[in-house]
Amino acid sequence: MSATRLLVLGVVRMYGRAHGYQVRRELLSWSADKWANVQPGSIYHALKKMTAEDLLEQVDVEPGEGGPDRIAYRLTGEGEQEYQVLLSKALSDPELNHPDLSAGISLMTSFPRARVINLLRHRLVHLEAEQRQAKLMLDEVKASMELGTPAHVGELYRLWGGITDASLSWLQGLIARLEAGEYVMSDESDDAFGAPPSW
Repeated sequence: MSATRLLVLGVVRMYGRAHGYQVRRELLSWSADKWANVQPGSIYHALKKMTAEDLLEQVDVEPGEGGPDRIAYRLTGEGEQEYQVLLSKALSDPELNHPDLSAGISLMTSFPRARVINLLRHRLVHLEAEQRQAKLMLDEVKASMELGTPAHVGELYRLWGGITDASLSWLQGLIARLEAGEYVMSDESDDAFGAPPSW
């Protein structure tokens, strides 16, 4: 999965129609260049590629201010489906890396509250299994040290367990905050971030 792809679709969806400069400005205001490595060139490349894939369509061309023309884009029906799939995966799939999850969290309010909670609970089940696995492996390393396994190898499993514990604690907190009504989700306001476009 590509965090850039999801973020570009999400920002174009949020505006209804947007040109590359708007997408770039919005993502830079979120510091996505730091946590998702979204660079200006990758934004323009994603816009062109997704237009070729019929996920976006060109809707307007504005004269550029001393530069190239600005092309405005909007999501197609296929683009909306792609956005729904990518965001669902970013929120629920524990195998995805940090930038993908970060992109999902930054766009989560564009989904209904119950849907986001269900997707995050799916991730939670997998993290709980990882936590159990890390504890089992640490116990195995402790037992194998008697057979000559270097003691420092156990630090790898402590690291894995610590990362999993921290991720689990954060995820449980996020689910609790969503259940308590924090954040305005797409099903709660006409002005919610990222409301679906009307075609």
